[in-house]
Amino acid sequence: MTADGGRIVGTADEDGRTRCGWAVQSGDTLYRDYHDTEWGRPLQDSGALFERISLEAFQSGLSWLTILRKRENFRAAFDGFDAATVAKYTDDDVERLMADAGIVRNRAKILATIANARAVTDLDVDLGELLWSFAPPARPRPADLAEVPAVTPESTAMAKELKRRGFRFVGPTTAYALMQATGMVDDHIASCWVPPTARK
Repeated sequence: MTADGGRIVGTADEDGRTRCGWAVQSGDTLYRDYHDTEWGRPLQDSGALFERISLEAFQSGLSWLTILRKRENFRAAFDGFDAATVAKYTDDDVERLMADAGIVRNRAKILATIANARAVTDLDVDLGELLWSFAPPARPRPADLAEVPAVTPESTAMAKELKRRGFRFVGPTTAYALMQATGMVDDHIASCWVPPTARK
């Protein structure tokens, strides 16, 4: 999930805390809670990272809030995003998913998620180790959203390597959104109340 544009230094919410502007503009507490408790926190577990890759792919062209609202439905539909299970999905599973109104019914994205699960099971390295190998050195938090890039050399390199390994729907922009969401970069703005989390 990439932050919206605009030179928003920070937005004071009803609880008096200053947050990244994108987290409060929608007025949805689900979005705010995701910002406060998940976005930008280091995540290295392979299973959780496969879920994030999958959800980022489904988010392409949509708002992240749409995906958050359907997250539990996605988890149920995709067997908790267990890569070994999803990798064995058949055409019948694709049709089942296409009929599931609780998720985003996009055939290309469903097929990509299955292909990505197969790519995960074919890896000769832990998924978390692979993804985090592209994390850039820590840097100061941005002053405002205008300083937040959409693509970086690291995200471009990550996308290229994932594509080489058979992953789909993970271009440089999606890869950078994944890096933001999982704490490989810290793009909370400088005035945001969420404290920095040390990388392991």
